[in-house]
Amino acid sequence: MAAGHRVVATGRRPDRVEQALGAHDDLLATRLDVTSPSDADAAVAAAVRRFGRVDVLVNNAGNSYPGYFEEIPPEHMRAQIETTLFEPMNFTRAGLPLMRGQRGGHIITISSIDGLAGLEFCAAYATAKFGVEGWMESLRHDVEPFGIRTTVVNPGLFRTEFLAEPSKTWPRPSTDDYAQRPAALLPAWQGKSGAQPGDPAKLAASLVTLADAADPPPRWIVGDDALATAEAKARQLLAQVEASRRSGSGLNHPPFERQEERTAETVTARGRAR
Repeated sequence: MAAGHRVVATGRRPDRVEQALGAHDDLLATRLDVTSPSDADAAVAAAVRRFGRVDVLVNNAGNSYPGYFEEIPPEHMRAQIETTLFEPMNFTRAGLPLMRGQRGGHIITISSIDGLAGLEFCAAYATAKFGVEGWMESLRHDVEPFGIRTTVVNPGLFRTEFLAEPSKTWPRPSTDDYAQRPAALLPAWQGKSGAQPGDPAKLAASLVTLADAADPPPRWIVGDDALATAEAKARQLLAQVEASRRSGSGLNHPPFERQEERTAETVTARGRAR
């Protein structure tokens, strides 16, 4: 709002959103349970009634179920994917018809550096965020012909409440083989809460700048830790490409025309044999 934008701020308790931000002519606080497609449709409809259009849609909700894959209950894995992947899909699906009609808009989805590089103890979260990456990269090609831009944001660790309850559900070890490892990992993870290096206010300000850009980037990696991780993953991927080239190339079928010619020759030869 300070930058001159009209803002639709959503939450499960919109009265708390408005209380935190204060009443303002350019603010609409409306209800959104991120797992509810009907809430997403209603939030977009409320935005149109109030402001007439939606130019920027930001998917930012998330949670985390850390743990080793074997020990993550199936219901937690499903809940992780429901909130972190299907929620932004629901909300984007609700907003896309409007943006297509406008022939313009910008969809920004907050992913994570964990969407580019998997980490120990993060199987559920990385699974959902890797899904976000593939969805957003493909969505870009779907909607660019309508003047709609997309940006996936890969932040590192920023000093939000993401590592605190209730955003994160800490696991209970259930397998002897894994029992000792969380003893070192859990205190390290829990100790990061409130001590992350990134400043969320600076990130928010830069997101406003990103939303105003005439030609926004399809990917935006933010935070020194995220940049270092992404660079290391890029080098690792290039090394894997080169290692694969030795045995992974030259595996194509012969060109289709040659196969067709061989088939014709075989039929002719058989005909002569008869």
